[in-house]
Amino acid sequence: QVQLVESGGGLVQPGGSLRLACAVSGISGFTWSHNAVGWFRQTPWKEREGVSCISGSDGDIYYADSVNGRFTISRDKAKKIVYLPISSLASAATGVYYCTAEMFPVYVCSLDNYDYWGQGPKVSVSS
Repeated sequence: QVQLVESGGGLVQPGGSLRLACAVSGISGFTWSHNAVGWFRQTPWKEREGVSCISGSDGDIYYADSVNGRFTISRDKAKKIVYLPISSLASAATGVYYCTAEMFPVYVCSLDNYDYWGQGPKVSVSS
């Protein structure tokens, strides 16, 4: 059974930082060189959208324009954990952040391309 267990959400002041983490398990044969992983965000004013994704094939990394330069996706290969440190946060970043994974490479960081999702830690940016 595929499981994506996230951690690291919470309340942070504007300008602050958090580090989200996602432990991936249950995907038989899971390898970083083959399986796509990513983070999506759903806010009160927008549908769930891709924040950052790693394709899983040649390691291409995608960042949404709204976060480029402030968020840096990374992975611990041995522990099968995907990290998303998020910094310089503004209130617009408030939302639920979902970890996602797929059985094969995904080249477009789009909601429809992923089948496996975590529960989503909430991030609240407020003073």
